[in-house]
Amino acid sequence: MVSGVTPYLDNASLLASQEKRESNARSYPRRLPLAIKQAEGVYVTDMDGKQYIDCLAGAGTLALGHNHAVIHAAIQDVLRSKLPLHTLDITTPVKEKFVDELFDSLPPSFAEKAKIQFCGPTGGDAIEAALKLVKTATGNRAILSFQGGYHGSTHGTLSISGTLDPKKNIHALVPDSHFLPYPYEYRCPFGIGKEGYKVSSTYIENLLDDPDSGIVSPAGIIVEVVQGEGGSIPAPIEWLKELRRITRERNIPLIIDEVQTGIGRTGKMFAFEHAGIEPDVLVLSKAIGGSLPLSVMLYDRRLDQWEPGAHIGTFRGNQMAMATGQASLKYIKENHLPEHANQNGKYFMNQLSSIQENVSSIGDVRGRGLMIGVEIINPTKHPNQLGSYPASPELASRIQQECLKRGLILEVGGRFSSVIRLLPPLIITKEQIDDVLQRFYESIKSAEDYFGSI
Repeated sequence: MVSGVTPYLDNASLLASQEKRESNARSYPRRLPLAIKQAEGVYVTDMDGKQYIDCLAGAGTLALGHNHAVIHAAIQDVLRSKLPLHTLDITTPVKEKFVDELFDSLPPSFAEKAKIQFCGPTGGDAIEAALKLVKTATGNRAILSFQGGYHGSTHGTLSISGTLDPKKNIHALVPDSHFLPYPYEYRCPFGIGKEGYKVSSTYIENLLDDPDSGIVSPAGIIVEVVQGEGGSIPAPIEWLKELRRITRERNIPLIIDEVQTGIGRTGKMFAFEHAGIEPDVLVLSKAIGGSLPLSVMLYDRRLDQWEPGAHIGTFRGNQMAMATGQASLKYIKENHLPEHANQNGKYFMNQLSSIQENVSSIGDVRGRGLMIGVEIINPTKHPNQLGSYPASPELASRIQQECLKRGLILEVGGRFSSVIRLLPPLIITKEQIDDVLQRFYESIKSAEDYFGSI
C-alpha cells in the first residue's frame, strides 16, 4: 500500500473520507449513510456486505436498474468502435440512431413537427434551454410555474422552482418568475379538496386575461405532470387538459418538464400521454441516457427562432450516453415496461393503502405508475378543514432510517420533507414489491413505536 493512501475497506472509512473532503452541499449521504460496493438490478450492496433494495434508483435515472445487460452491451459496442466519446454537437451514427429511437417513442403527431436540442448533462441545463427558447420565440420575458414545482438547482431553474430552502440565500434570482397554484388534493391550496383543480384552472385563465393582473404577457408556462420533489403529486387529467386548452388559445408555449416522469416511469412512455395532450416543449433527462448523463429538449419547430450558438455546452455530445439511451429506449418499448410500471404501480399503491389502514401515520398514498408518494402525518394534532393532518417530518425521517436498517433505500421529500418517495427501477417484480412492502410496514410500525405509538 502506498504511504498516506487510505484503505477504503468499509462504509465507515469511505464515509469519513467523504465528510472530510466533499462539499457541505452534499445531500443524500446525510440521509443514506452508506458506501456502495456493487449493484445489480434492484439490489445494491454496501462496503460492509449488506444488501439493499433500491427504491431511489438514481432519483429515477435507472429505469432498467443497475448494470443491466443491454446497457453493458451498448457501452462495449461504443468502445470497440473507437468512436470519439466526446463530439460537441457534431453528429455520428450513434447520435442519429438515438434520435431515431427517441422520435419513434414520441406520439407521431408531436414527432413529425419536433426538433431536438442536445443540452448539457443535467436536466437543469435543458430547462434553461427551454426558458431561453420560448423567450426568444415569443419576445416575452415572464415565466409562469407552479407552487411545489422543482426544475433544477441552477440560478435560472431555482427562480422558477417552488422550493424555498435552496434559494433563500441566493439573491437577485431571475425576475418575472411567477407561481401558480398546483392541484394538490390532500393539501388543496383553495381548501376545497378534490374539486380544487377546477378552481386552479379558472384562476389561471382569469389571471392570463386580467389586464391588471400585474404579470406581463408570459413567454411560457412550465409544469410537471407529476410533481417529483414536491411530493409525488399527480396532476388531475382534466386539469392538464384545461391547462393545454388555456395555453393553446392564448398562444402561450407550454413546457412540460419530464426529467423525472419520462421514459415509462408513470405507466406511459411520457406522462403527458395520460391526458392525451402534447406540449410545445418537452424536457427530458435522467432515464433518457440509459443511466449515463444526458439531457435533451424537444420542441415544436415553429419555436425554432434562435440563432446558431444560442444554447451550447461542451458535454452535449456524450456518445456513450446516446448509445445507452438508445439501447434503453428500445428495451423499454420492446418489453412493454410502461405497461409493467402501470400495473405494478397500481398494485403497489393498493397495498400501501392497505398498510395505511393498519397504521396511524399515513395521511395520503398517491402517484402514477412507479412514481409513488406516501405522506406522513401527525394524527395527534388538529386536522385542517379538509381533514388533512399536519405533516410530520421527524417521523418521516425516522421511517427512512428504519427502512435503511431493514435494507430498503428510499427518499424523503415533498412539503415539510414529510413524503416518503418510491422510485424503483421499472424492472421491479411483484415479488420484489412484496418484499419492499413488508420492510416498509415493519419500518413504519417501528418508527411509530419510537414516537410513542402516535
